[in-house]
Amino acid sequence: MRVDAHHHVWELGRRPQTWLDEPESAAIRRDFGTADLAPHARAAGIEHTVLVQVLPDLAETREFLALAAAEPLVAGVVGWADLAAPDIADTLAELRQGPGGEHLVGVRHLVQGEADPAWLARPDVRRGLRTVGDAGLCYDLLVLPHQLPCAIETVRALPDQPFVLDHLAKPPIARGELEPWAGRLRELAREPNVFCKLSGLVTEARRDAWSLADLRPYAETALEAFGPDRVMFGSDWPVCLLAASYEQVVDSTDELTNGLQSHERAQVFGGTAVRVYGLPEPTSPGAEKEPI
Repeated sequence: MRVDAHHHVWELGRRPQTWLDEPESAAIRRDFGTADLAPHARAAGIEHTVLVQVLPDLAETREFLALAAAEPLVAGVVGWADLAAPDIADTLAELRQGPGGEHLVGVRHLVQGEADPAWLARPDVRRGLRTVGDAGLCYDLLVLPHQLPCAIETVRALPDQPFVLDHLAKPPIARGELEPWAGRLRELAREPNVFCKLSGLVTEARRDAWSLADLRPYAETALEAFGPDRVMFGSDWPVCLLAASYEQVVDSTDELTNGLQSHERAQVFGGTAVRVYGLPEPTSPGAEKEPI
């Protein structure tokens, strides 16, 4: 089974996306839904996906969970909840009791947008992260390279909480720089409760002129540091469309993992996501989606 462990959807009339107002985002400044993704996923052999929050908005998370309940393609949802809120446990319970609540597999916050590089170390945030773990959910780390030191401290402080690093912490691919990103990524990977997504690389490269050679050093660093059984493929669709088609993203990841053995590639393209997020695993090809 092949899994796309990271994509988004949005409907601008229902939920405006102010981050799309920048000129460089014009190509994706329109509605995107699972009906747009489905034919591309099917052509790539993708059977299940993980839908990831876009906005820090509980209403969006509720909508995504309801969508997962109605859409067989979406196996899990990484939603949003206010980590610093004293009632986060109640919020997570309420999300799980609502429509599609059984599809909640993780929580994410847009840490990359926080001005405080030590935001993850705040006592109220750490308390919220523990609550996420107590609820049996993963936490997706969306951080930038300069925020990795605090991320490392955080995962060490919460060894029982599974973390999933999104987009390899957005390395400076366009500049061709490996350090200090690579050293920090390797240090993070030493913590066994951290996994990572091979996702979002094309948009960190030169969007109009990227090549596999540009991406390879970063992908190889991650695969070596984490090992294939702790790496999962994610398309980051439709954001990836700023630099590449869905097919190009899948094909490039196929090429970047071509040196792995077949069972290792199977982990990257599905096994890791199924195991870490607790996604349904069909018992036979074409099996219907089962409850999480």
